[in-house]
Amino acid sequence: MAKKEHSFSWIKNIIFAIAIIVLTSFVVIYGIQAFYDRPEYNNYCPEIRSAEYVNSSARCEQLNGRWNTFDGPKPVDGPNGYCDLDYYCRQDYEAVNKIYSRNLFIITVPIGIILLLVGGALFSLEAVGAGIMGGGVVTLIYGAGNYWPDATDIFRFIISLVGLVIVIFLAYWLNKELKRKRFWKRK
Repeated sequence: MAKKEHSFSWIKNIIFAIAIIVLTSFVVIYGIQAFYDRPEYNNYCPEIRSAEYVNSSARCEQLNGRWNTFDGPKPVDGPNGYCDLDYYCRQDYEAVNKIYSRNLFIITVPIGIILLLVGGALFSLEAVGAGIMGGGVVTLIYGAGNYWPDATDIFRFIISLVGLVIVIFLAYWLNKELKRKRFWKRK
């Protein structure tokens, strides 16, 4: 009977750890969103700017759009291009969103590292520590995922290398400290 309880305890700890990962991620992500607003596309480009069919570059420019000529085959009867009414407002939105993504990255990296450290060092209950550490990993992925498309290749390489070094150092240091302090008890 004791053996079944031990295996059930192991399964419970995995489920608790997964729940803590998810909830830690929610707390961080929604906490950031509650205090740092993401730019909204509709604030830069209203949903309906014109119901009019724009078939000339002059009219397109009057409506603050950008005229794009067709590169390939052109219609026989009709305009030689199309009007992108959202072009300029989309450029403004993308510039603001790029700054937001960079700032989000700057916010989430330290939070993720702190969660890794706290989860590894302060919680001797493995399910809680592993769950908080997993939440730290998800937080890092969330922050990097938002900024990754805007980052340069060299920045991606450097931040990945630095992240790898920090995580390896934390894993080594935490395991060494926990064994030394006998927090790490295996049965």
